[in-house]
Amino acid sequence: MSRLVECVPNFSEGNSQEVIDAISQAVVQTPGCVLLDVDAGPSTNRTVYTFVGRPEDVVEGALNAARTAFRLIDMSRHKGEHPRMGALDVCPFIPVRGVSMDECVLCAQAFGQRLAEELGVPVYLYGEAARTASRRTLPAIRAGEYEALAEKLKQTEWAPDFGPSSFVPSWGATVTGARRFLIAFNINLLSTKEQAHRIALNLREQGRGKDQPGCLKKVQGIGWYLEEKNLAQVSTNLLDFEVTGLHTVYEETCREAQELSLPVVGSQLVGLVPLKALLDAADFYCEKENLFVLEEGHRIRLVVSRLGLDSLSPFNPKERIIEYLVPDSGHEQSLVDKPLRTFIREVGARTAAPGGGSVAAASAAMGAALASMAGLMTYGRRQFEHLDATMRRLIPPFHAASAELTTLVDADAHAFQACLEAMKLPKNTPEDRERRAAALQEGLRRAVAVPLALAETVASLWPVLQELALCGNLACRSDLQVAAKALETGVFGAYFNVLINLKDITDGAFKDQAHQRISSLLQEAKTQAALVLERLEARQE
Repeated sequence: MSRLVECVPNFSEGNSQEVIDAISQAVVQTPGCVLLDVDAGPSTNRTVYTFVGRPEDVVEGALNAARTAFRLIDMSRHKGEHPRMGALDVCPFIPVRGVSMDECVLCAQAFGQRLAEELGVPVYLYGEAARTASRRTLPAIRAGEYEALAEKLKQTEWAPDFGPSSFVPSWGATVTGARRFLIAFNINLLSTKEQAHRIALNLREQGRGKDQPGCLKKVQGIGWYLEEKNLAQVSTNLLDFEVTGLHTVYEETCREAQELSLPVVGSQLVGLVPLKALLDAADFYCEKENLFVLEEGHRIRLVVSRLGLDSLSPFNPKERIIEYLVPDSGHEQSLVDKPLRTFIREVGARTAAPGGGSVAAASAAMGAALASMAGLMTYGRRQFEHLDATMRRLIPPFHAASAELTTLVDADAHAFQACLEAMKLPKNTPEDRERRAAALQEGLRRAVAVPLALAETVASLWPVLQELALCGNLACRSDLQVAAKALETGVFGAYFNVLINLKDITDGAFKDQAHQRISSLLQEAKTQAALVLERLEARQE
């Protein structure tokens, strides 16, 4: 899997298109960096850039952008609604794919040290890269903003992590670090700035101080006014959307606004958003409103509607959701994205992958899809109206499993490729042989993990398939019979793939545990598939 880090530098310029474009070009022209988004705000006088690349590449991209900003931005003239203390105000590094948080900390350290050395400016570390607890949060470091920085730098406790303690009027100071994915989410109000800020104080975790904390964990917030839009915003940063989601922030803002008799008129996402954040919001609204929405595109559209994400400008998921923008560039086109004829041809070619593991995953995915289809052919029909609630419960597991199993088609091929790459490593010295052996063992573990995941996923489907076999539309009897055998075949394939990769694993405890588990899952698949077929045969027309 290709290694990707996201870098989201915030520069204190949101009006000069010439400056905004120059910084963009500095990133684009850096080898290995892909610029995904440029979000400029005139009132905040700030532009948020989002780009991705390998760890070493994004550090270079951030440095090139900073060098350009150093020539073009003068902080002594800067005014804007957003808190800030430097021309490059903050530059976080975020793990996206195949990269740990520790590696992102190393990115921040390398960037901060080189920035300070080259430009002679003070740099602070925050988030996971912070060296002291008092510097973990951005607001704590940025307190007093640019205007207080000259005096702040004179204080021993605010000596920068890199660079001089002297004030650089044209630059200010930069904060860099590593963090989880931060979502910048603004809720629109027809109100004053003061009213919006009052709501923000009630919501944000910091609240009004230690004695008056806010109600939402891992949320920062302030209120401001957008002159160009003629409305106020409760501007929030979601530091961990899995702790507090978009829907929670929006609903709580609506509740606070209602108490003040203020209208909420939609919201705005700044920059990019993880797919899961939107799907979590979709889950909330589907449950709240008793909606039955399966397709990913429809669920995203629901969230856009409920949150009013297109109230200020169009919201295009293909341009705003990070997973849709960042393909797994470490591999050729995904197997599942190829025409079926091409996939079958590649399976039959004189190559080891795709092989039995990918075919097993494809078989199981199609089995789950067939079961989903049988449920949908039952749901919403007048003669099966009494089963609607049951189908709404049974269909989603098949729909979700089909998508999950589909990803394993490629995952199996990639895992096998990792083993092949490990075998190609040099073995000239004892150190080479040790590294090669470790890489091979890790590759084999991955090659075992994929088919095990397949079998575990199928195991979760047997109870719902049994129930569907008892009450689903009998016109789909043959489809459910094929579904049962396709799922069973997938587990058979998983079993054989686990065994062949276990034989070369040296960890005895791991081998025994994996062998016992896959054997148990295979026996369960045989028993359960047979029971499904019996139940279907026993049903009368």
